[in-house]
Amino acid sequence: MALAPHLSHPINQDQLSRCSFVRDTLVRDGLYDGSDDLKTGPIGPNAHPTDQAVTTRWRIAPSPLQLPPQEAAFLESLGRHLLAFYRALNRLYQESLRGAQPAWVAGYLDQGKPESLLTYSRMKRFRDLTPTVIRPDIMPTNGGMVITELDSVPGGIGLTAAMAHAYARLDLPSGASTFHPSRFTPHADILGGADGMVQGFTRMVRAQIGDRTGCVAIVVSEEAKDYRPEMTWMAARLREQGLDAYCVDPRDLRFTEETLFATLEGRDRPVALVYRFFELFDLKNVPKAELVMYSAKKDRVSVTPPFKPALEEKLAFALFHHPILAPFWKRELGDESYPILAGVLPRTWVLDPSPLPPSAVIPDLRVGGRAVADWRDLAGATQKDRHYVVKPSGFSELAWGSRGVSVGHDLPQSEWAAVLDKALASFSVTPYILQEFHKGRQFESAYYDARKDDVVPMAGRVRLSPYYFVAGDRVELAGTLATLCTPEKKLIHGMKDAIMVPCAAAPSNVQL
Repeated sequence: MALAPHLSHPINQDQLSRCSFVRDTLVRDGLYDGSDDLKTGPIGPNAHPTDQAVTTRWRIAPSPLQLPPQEAAFLESLGRHLLAFYRALNRLYQESLRGAQPAWVAGYLDQGKPESLLTYSRMKRFRDLTPTVIRPDIMPTNGGMVITELDSVPGGIGLTAAMAHAYARLDLPSGASTFHPSRFTPHADILGGADGMVQGFTRMVRAQIGDRTGCVAIVVSEEAKDYRPEMTWMAARLREQGLDAYCVDPRDLRFTEETLFATLEGRDRPVALVYRFFELFDLKNVPKAELVMYSAKKDRVSVTPPFKPALEEKLAFALFHHPILAPFWKRELGDESYPILAGVLPRTWVLDPSPLPPSAVIPDLRVGGRAVADWRDLAGATQKDRHYVVKPSGFSELAWGSRGVSVGHDLPQSEWAAVLDKALASFSVTPYILQEFHKGRQFESAYYDARKDDVVPMAGRVRLSPYYFVAGDRVELAGTLATLCTPEKKLIHGMKDAIMVPCAAAPSNVQL
């Protein structure tokens, strides 16, 4: 169904045609709700599958979100620093286990995990493995970029790929005055390129397969079932690249002593690589998960991301900022990566209820200009002194999709105090972190408004989600998804009234 086919104003007609093309393309791809009713509920790569009324609908913009050239260049270069961070974090954990670093480091990263998973993750076979997909959530602020967290099992891969491909075809041919979908040409400035997500995922997969024979199984759990359409779309694109790839339900896997198989269209296919699209906290609910783990243990199959919960904890940022660990990070990251990461990783603390001795204070944490020695001192902080976020560190159903996030200055004092109490009480099972809140700067965009049957402007704050794929020592930016919400939203995530759009680099002569 075309949007507003007969409008008298040519500029908006052009924008409406662009929105229509993107919408119709994503509907055909099975990634956008093509019905005309306006449903409610969160959507997108950070929506949690158990939230109510999950739907694939958002506000469609007529053009990519343009970033200043220096910010686009920063995103292009950031991947190698994040890979260095993951490798250093992995080394820090290993050194903590063997006594070369403080034992409390591994203690924090292991807190609340089942011993069986910890034992498995520490096997020598997996010692050097780190995530091969890296997606930071970034807030562009007036003071620069701030990474609020890292995700190594991110949603949005297929969605971002499909959107980049659609928006990349929206450029008018040189000299044209009217928009014609049949005359689309590639948009050279989409970050990562029109097919960067597919090509990047393909390179990552090939590197992981190595000389193994068999298919690629993108295993999506029941909890993550709302992401199956985008992973099914991505598997189809991988097949176009020459890879035998499929999106698979865990129940379709089976194992013999020699091979892991996926049952596809009634026929068993040997699996060379499992792309794990399920969270480790949910392992007990994922059928055949133990077969995948056993297959990897026996080196019958490669699995990415690895079953290493220590690398999926948000409290890693607290370890980065801990003064006792500063010499380690400076040595491991070097003069290139350490200053970059120190400038973009916000100060973070583990909400550990253990009492401090009288002479100790919590490093770098001050309330009302005073040092803090007890977390409960934060409970009485004024609104302006509690510009902090509290959220679970990981290994919890509340640790993704923004479900467990509380913003201090957005809560009444009694609720803020209750949030702190709950976080401290949960430490033995699910550690929480306290993190500085950084206010995003404002961006301008536009979207198709069905009620007005027109494209209307919208200002808001943006979360940038760049996707980096790792192939050996090579890490590249494949694409960036922007989520823009109206200014009153403290938490930015996919929802029906958010604009979701790929990013492009603005020409150097354009003022933003």
